[in-house]
Amino acid sequence: MKLMLLLPMISALLWVLGALQLKRAIELGVGAWRATFASNLAVAAFFMLLIPYGGTVHWELWWQPAGTAALFMVGQVLSYLALQQGDVSIAAPVLGTKIVIVAISTTLLIANDVAPLMWVAALLSSLAIALLNRVKSANHHHVGRTIVLAGISATMYAVFDVLVQKWSPHWGTGRFLPVLMACLAAYSLLLIPTFRGSHRDIPRKAWLSLLGGATATGFQAVLFGLTISQYGNATAANVVYSSRGLWSVILVWLIGDWFGNREQNLGADVLRWRLAGAALMTTAIALVAWQ
Repeated sequence: MKLMLLLPMISALLWVLGALQLKRAIELGVGAWRATFASNLAVAAFFMLLIPYGGTVHWELWWQPAGTAALFMVGQVLSYLALQQGDVSIAAPVLGTKIVIVAISTTLLIANDVAPLMWVAALLSSLAIALLNRVKSANHHHVGRTIVLAGISATMYAVFDVLVQKWSPHWGTGRFLPVLMACLAAYSLLLIPTFRGSHRDIPRKAWLSLLGGATATGFQAVLFGLTISQYGNATAANVVYSSRGLWSVILVWLIGDWFGNREQNLGADVLRWRLAGAALMTTAIALVAWQ
């Protein structure tokens, strides 16, 4: 049980660090689509490490990993658009609403009832988003658009997690997840025509940020996927994983300048509201965990 909680906690911290580096790479000229492509290839490569866990490939059920990978792809693209359009300290807490969506999706797809506290958590999450959207500074970056993109992304990721929990046991951890991510790598090839500019024009520091961000994203993804596949409790795993919303605000405030992040310039009042929003969302998550 301790490992089931530790792995998503490590994943949450790695996600924030990876997001900061990827946003930096995007701003330096890599572009959202090239960053998404690199990150997805890294995720697929890391998931190949799970092959020794074994299992059986069910070719007649090819649509299960293929369809689940498509959900991940959509979620990934929208999350990177959110990073491109807005701030990490806004995108990450909104992505934290995934925990409530996971609980609801589990009810719809795996036939578990939604407890009343889940609806309370949903309300608190909505209030948290309102706090995140409270900006007095004129220097904010597309807050509303960021919330919408991150919210839809959270929904895609939530359904992805529930389907992994539902279908992975039949295939086995060492087969379902690697096949799924191989599909993701194949889908990512569709992004190549969208790349802007020549790779020769991208500065070296942008490539370094992209490498660091993609590596962190890939490693955290395999840790989180392993948690759900092995322990089968997507809701509990997401409770811990959604702490990335709180970590994002704290790390942006403390070490954002290490990554060239400019959100610190939004002012202390803005970050305080975002911290309050992240804390309220954490409260919603705690209610789900208590339930």
